[in-house]
Amino acid sequence: MEIILKEDVVNLGYKNDIVTVKSGYGRNYLIPTGKAVIASPAAKKMLAEELKQRAHKLEKIKKDAEAIAEQLKEVSLTIATKVSATGTIFGSVSNIQIAEELAKLGHNIDRKIIVVKGVKEVGNYTATVKLHKEVSVEIPFEVVAEAE
Repeated sequence: MEIILKEDVVNLGYKNDIVTVKSGYGRNYLIPTGKAVIASPAAKKMLAEELKQRAHKLEKIKKDAEAIAEQLKEVSLTIATKVSATGTIFGSVSNIQIAEELAKLGHNIDRKIIVVKGVKEVGNYTATVKLHKEVSVEIPFEVVAEAE
């Protein structure tokens, strides 16, 4: 089933994208919650006209995202967390901790656009911040043992 997204949906697409999903996912979740509409020919025409009118606004949004990405390229984070004797973290480091550390440095980034995968041990990792569908930046971070 083809649908048009009305807002960004993680791991599916961005606002105004036309994507193909399984019928149950579209009819039972995306459409009733207002996250998408069925991609009928009329809806596709309306979307094309709307995108044509908003092209310059989208360019400004992309430039703003690129400016934020330039600021974030210089950032390197250190996250202190509780660690066992073997170097394994109690729990894991998530996008929430990354967002909090960025906020301490003056970068207010929504935690929903930060992707962190499988941080279970002390070491160096990278988090991806998806600022725009064409602009993303990787932030290196180090996980260290919390001082007792």
